[in-house]
Amino acid sequence: MKHLLNTLFVLTEDSYLALDGENIIIMQNDNLLGRFPLHTLECILYFGYKGASPALMGACAKRNISICFLTPNGHFLARVCGETRGNLLLRKEQYRISDNELLSCSYARNFIVGKVFNARWVLERATRDHAMRLDVMQIKKVSQKLADSLIPISQCKDLSALRGLEGETAMCYFGIFDDLILQNKQYFYFHERSRHPPLDNLNALLSFGYTLLAHDCASALECVGLDPYVGFLHRDRPGRESLALDLMEELRVIFVDRFVLTLINNKIILPKHMITKENGAVILTDEGRKIFLNAWQNRKKEIITHPFLNEKIPWGLVPYTQALLLARCIRGDIDCYPPFFWK
Repeated sequence: MKHLLNTLFVLTEDSYLALDGENIIIMQNDNLLGRFPLHTLECILYFGYKGASPALMGACAKRNISICFLTPNGHFLARVCGETRGNLLLRKEQYRISDNELLSCSYARNFIVGKVFNARWVLERATRDHAMRLDVMQIKKVSQKLADSLIPISQCKDLSALRGLEGETAMCYFGIFDDLILQNKQYFYFHERSRHPPLDNLNALLSFGYTLLAHDCASALECVGLDPYVGFLHRDRPGRESLALDLMEELRVIFVDRFVLTLINNKIILPKHMITKENGAVILTDEGRKIFLNAWQNRKKEIITHPFLNEKIPWGLVPYTQALLLARCIRGDIDCYPPFFWK
């Protein structure tokens, strides 16, 4: 359990939520795991499968406290809430911002600042951890280019120009990405990004990880009452969860890229776990997918300190804390959206 920003995160998957007077109680079999006054909560995120009592759901609906039900893996299932006045006003403001490119850019550039900052520190961490096996000077040059781009990105007021700056930094970062692969280089290599479909082993792993992260970000946005389909950097397109893609920009490198490199460099994922289909698309085998997902879930359980909130949380809650901060910014509770800066 974690009480953060007036949101209660219930992570014990076999727990049951119930009402006791004016309190929510968390039970595991006959054991009381926790008790929290309802008046201190705005939202409850429940990652489990036993559920909640009708009495608790009714009490929360009456007090306009939303309960979001997710699978233990973080896939959004449903949200129970009372009067919709809070989410309605929040989403109306979200739509207003999305319709205004200048306002959209003020949010979008913070997503990209976070992305570039984190990409730089992935490179810096690699030079520290593998100094004897990497061309440190070359990687440092790319890292400095990324650092130099942060000021123009943070001051950008045009979405088209921002996309151009983001594209330039992505080229710099991916231009050196192949150097970070230290094992099985004949099977795992990076020449360029291929998506639909991925045409080599590394792109297949990246695409699978990005898909999982996108689902987590979309679930997080649903939980805080935002519309995951209406974005700021990524514009409206039928069927595309544009705001989820926005939110995951700053998390791609630290959530997925580093994770994939770890799987390869530690020989957790091997060439035998990849298969090439007749159309050239590369996918994980069933065994490879199980290994990937198991490692993914274990990574999400690792504890970190959130750089803005200075609170210890599991990695898996980072998309939810960032979605909460985004909602608070849109609502006007904080001045600007704080990106997730990792080192």
